[in-house]
Order: sequence, then structure tokens, then C-alpha cells
Amino acid sequence: MSDDPLPPSSPTPAPGRPTVRTAAVIPAAGRGVRLGPGAPKALRALGGTPMLVHAVRAMADSRAVSLVVVVAPPDGAGEVKSLLDAHALPERTDVLVVPGGESRQESVKLGLDALPEDYDIVLVHDAARPLVPVDTVDAVIEAVRDGAHAVVPALPLADTVKQVEPAAAPGEPEPVVATPDRSTLRAVQTPQGFDRATLVRAHGTVTDDVTDDASMVEQLGLTVVTVPGHEEAFKVTRPLDLVLAEAVLARRRLNDGF
Repeated sequence: MSDDPLPPSSPTPAPGRPTVRTAAVIPAAGRGVRLGPGAPKALRALGGTPMLVHAVRAMADSRAVSLVVVVAPPDGAGEVKSLLDAHALPERTDVLVVPGGESRQESVKLGLDALPEDYDIVLVHDAARPLVPVDTVDAVIEAVRDGAHAVVPALPLADTVKQVEPAAAPGEPEPVVATPDRSTLRAVQTPQGFDRATLVRAHGTVTDDVTDDASMVEQLGLTVVTVPGHEEAFKVTRPLDLVLAEAVLARRRLNDGF
């Protein structure tokens, strides 16, 4: 843990609470096939600005985050750096661009490897969740500061969920085998927050292909906790999601001058 004083923009810690520093890692090396051909998903425009820029700003909006590491496509780090340099970002937050790997898991590890030693809390955020509110980011950080190994923002499910037996061929009917109690289920969002040592251990231990970093911590036998997510932290995956994101952004600009 660093003994250096907090930068001026960081919140003052509560009496008796040790100073910690928070960094965010944004893996942005994916192609975004479901959004159709063209630029990688993270570089698609939202309100005239690439989604990746919105995602970086969303992390930097938290005064607790002093570094954002963007993990670019393996051959696109220079392009991503130029793109970020062309857009205004909060000056209080440093932004570092590093080349990523062939998988999301590998890219997150490369982002972790690039972090200076004096960062104690690490957020991992999807570039495709460009509109997550700062209150959600802060809630995740606060829960890690309070002692959680891993924290995920999550929402209750609105729809009934069915467990099915996968079809033998695409498009064929799938038999339902169970109806889980949705009151015990949650839809997980990002940023996911971690004690750095825990996340480093997870990436050094778990080799299974996983869909999020919290599930790696679960495989270590450690508890992952949730904090309330937000409906605007949805993932932009399909063309209809992009339409919704444009509407949310337009409303923010109208109401808040965002």
C-alpha cells in the first residue's frame, strides 16, 4: 500500500480508514460482432463520441479513480491512444493504453500487469457499458473499501427465467427443464470491483474460460457481494441497444447538460 498522499481530486478518507488508490481496467479489444460489420464495438459512435470515450469518462467521473487502463486490440493501441487524445477527458485522471490479448480474460490480465504497485482497488469495466452512473461506480468502490474481496452491481430480473435443454440444431425447439426462482437471481453489470491482491490471485490461478472476473473469484472459494446496479448501465450489444443508449444520452444532455 502506498504511503503517498491522495491527489487533490480524491475523496478524503474517513477517520481511521487507510488511504487506498483505485484504478479501472477497461478491456476494449473485442470486435462486437453482434453490432454488425465495421469498427470494433468500443469504437462505435454514441452521440457522436466513441463508446470507449464515454466508458472512460464514466470511470473518471468517480473522484476515487485516479487511473484508467484501456486495453486495446493487440494491433490497435496506437489508434486507441490517438482517439482518446482527441477527446476531452478529466485531467485529474491518468489514462494508459496497452495492447490486449486474444481473449477478454487475457486482456484484463494484461491491464492488471500494467498497473503501478500502489493501487489497492481495481475496477474492471466493460467498454460496452458507456452510460453507467457515477453513483454506481462509487458504490462498488465503497464496498471494496469496506472489506469485500469482490463486488458486482446487479439488478433483479424482471422476466421469468427458464432453464432449457439446448437444441440439437439452431432454431429447433428447446425443452424446458426447470423454472428457477427469479427472486434469487440477479443480472450482473460492471464495473466489478476487487481487492487487487484477490484479482491478481484469481488471474494467476483460474484457467477456465469465464464470462466475468467475479466468477474467477468465486472459483477461489471467496465471497462475491452485490450492490444495487442501475438500469442505465446496460450493455450495448445489439443495434437496438444502441438506439436506447442514444435516447438515454439525449435525455441526459437535455436534463443535465451532460
